[in-house]
Amino acid sequence: MGPDLARVAPESLQSLLQASHADPFALLGAHPVAGGMVLRTLLPGAQAVVVLDIDGRPLLELQPQDGSPLFIGALPGGSHPLRYRLHVRWSGGGETRFDDAYRFGALIEDLDVWLLAEGSHHRPYEWLGAHPVTVDGVAGTRFAVWAPNARRVSVVGGFNAWDGRRHMMRQRRECGVWEIFLPGIGEGELYKYEILGVDGVVRLKADPFAFRAELRPHTASVVQRLLPGLAIDEARRRANALDAPISIYEVHLGSWQRKEDGGWLSYRELAERLVPYAVGLGFTHLELLPVHEHPFDGSWGYQPTGLYAPSARFGTPEDFRAFTDAARAAGLGVILDWVPAHFPSDAHGLAEFDGTHLYEHADPREGFHQDWNTLIYNYGRAEVRNYLASNALYWIERFGADGLRVDAVASMLYRDYSRREGEWVPNRFGGRENLEAIDFLRRMNHLVGTQRPEAITLAEESTAFPAVSRPPSPDLQGGGLGFHYKWNMGWMNDLLAYLARDPVHRKHHHDQLRFSLAYAFSENFVLPLSHDEVVHGKGSLLAKMPGDVWQKFANLRLLYGYMWAHPGKKLLFMGCEFAPWSEWNADASLPWELLGHAPHAGMQRLVRDLNRVLRSHPALYEQDTASEGFRWISHDDAAHSVLVFERRARDGRSVVVACNFTPLAREGWRIGVPAAGTWRELLNTDDPVYGGSGVTNGALRSEALPWQGEAQSIVLRLPPLGVAMFVRVD
Repeated sequence: MGPDLARVAPESLQSLLQASHADPFALLGAHPVAGGMVLRTLLPGAQAVVVLDIDGRPLLELQPQDGSPLFIGALPGGSHPLRYRLHVRWSGGGETRFDDAYRFGALIEDLDVWLLAEGSHHRPYEWLGAHPVTVDGVAGTRFAVWAPNARRVSVVGGFNAWDGRRHMMRQRRECGVWEIFLPGIGEGELYKYEILGVDGVVRLKADPFAFRAELRPHTASVVQRLLPGLAIDEARRRANALDAPISIYEVHLGSWQRKEDGGWLSYRELAERLVPYAVGLGFTHLELLPVHEHPFDGSWGYQPTGLYAPSARFGTPEDFRAFTDAARAAGLGVILDWVPAHFPSDAHGLAEFDGTHLYEHADPREGFHQDWNTLIYNYGRAEVRNYLASNALYWIERFGADGLRVDAVASMLYRDYSRREGEWVPNRFGGRENLEAIDFLRRMNHLVGTQRPEAITLAEESTAFPAVSRPPSPDLQGGGLGFHYKWNMGWMNDLLAYLARDPVHRKHHHDQLRFSLAYAFSENFVLPLSHDEVVHGKGSLLAKMPGDVWQKFANLRLLYGYMWAHPGKKLLFMGCEFAPWSEWNADASLPWELLGHAPHAGMQRLVRDLNRVLRSHPALYEQDTASEGFRWISHDDAAHSVLVFERRARDGRSVVVACNFTPLAREGWRIGVPAAGTWRELLNTDDPVYGGSGVTNGALRSEALPWQGEAQSIVLRLPPLGVAMFVRVD
């Protein structure tokens, strides 16, 4: 058999040299023919190439075809090296030996190909992306990427001088996925995909399924093994339940605390500091602003380019897993902010990924977010839904996240969100609802709920869209969206607006204070005082409060007392527990020095005690989402700006709460109570240990004097700008 048999046609050679060949595996590697085998390898920069058998013995020196970097040769019959290596001497000096990537067959199994094509693969991240594996005894990395409209895709990196001709991939046309196994490539290698788009433009793209990424401003993906999965945790399931005490500490990892030189704390350092701090304050959960990789610090993670990669700012995926492990070991849940609503248009990201609008809508009326100058996912495409829904499972299964708080849900639900007439496209029925996004959210929540029943999803949703936290119908075509919880943005806005008023005017706005109870059980609510309320010129929570310094602190203590007594799970942004004067600065540490001042230390002590009281009294949490857990005792005393209500546990035990929204202490104030006996003051936000004036109460014996519709009543000292909670002790 002569060497001419190994030659390729001139047009095929040209397409290989231009990295535009549609099927490089058809030409490169070892191919049996009648009478022997032909071998071809494309190695730009090589001077000489020798084929070795598996034991390292030379079999054949390949020759360049027409002076090109395509080296070819033919082996006679009987010499069929199904396993071989290449020994290469490079023009720039040096020699290397390696296994030829083109001697390995397709690696994605047929069932997975089918599920990927159907868009119903629950865990495509197990096949797509870069996975260190061993094939036929050879260690390397399997790469796979979805780019159905690309004319050619290559893996490039330092291992091949970022030359797209070296490792052109095989396309699995059944599912639009390109794949290749690269021997010798292991963890830590930088890589990207070089994609020749259908439009003829070559793009360098980060891996959408990369499990690790370079630290900005660099944008390459990093080969990273998939971390082991975690078993379903029944203890976490109970801790996340609707009838569990949930108090969430929301944290931006980059600015909670910093090192003395201003640098970030690592995930492991945060595990040593943040976890015990949150546990010590009695919080049940941490909520982390997005930790997935993002190029712009100022987005706080809400413009992600690497949904599967924990941010390199704070360490490796193993480091982040160590953080979540430490939290779980301490009994502290971890909720991750998650952004499936939009993505940035950075050139290395998902935009026009294969030369088409693959992940995003082509029409800017559907695909461009005017508020954030970002792109909107095309939820009508099964593969895009699959990419996002499997990402939700990924963080739960591989990092032990207790759940996901889904950002900007309102922007997903409505096609006309933040758009004027003519700037949006109606749905197929002519309406404004985004039916595809609604379908995606139902499917995502169903997937999480059925695959990981211990986990929860929480919606940041600010409209009156119905049944956000109600289950969808069995066929996922109707019913609710399937979230476990919804942020109560109405409660937050109304209460902050009310408390910003001078107390003398509050009597005219009493409805604003109590309106939240008209709808408190229509959804499973979380009461959020989040980062959004202390940035962009809004000022800190303390700065929002009216009056002199003492009144500002008293008003804020009143806010927290009312919040912890109100039905709904609790969420407080970091730093708010000790009441900074200035709004949050994401580029610096929290002002921890304030804890050296009594009013700030008192506020922190109050938050700790509110969490302690919450966890100790089922009446304050067990029926958060049921109307049976709340009852007004007095809600119509607008003249005095006073509210009195009962929180009730399933066994009938109750906590009575009295709130005074004026700075006037009221001695001898009578309130109705639901049962006869001695009522002990459980907590009073005006206690001097919190910085209050000391208008507190001891044990109070009820009288058989009907009051406010109750058969029994007690007389108490009603604290100024304060909340007092009482429990019956006999």
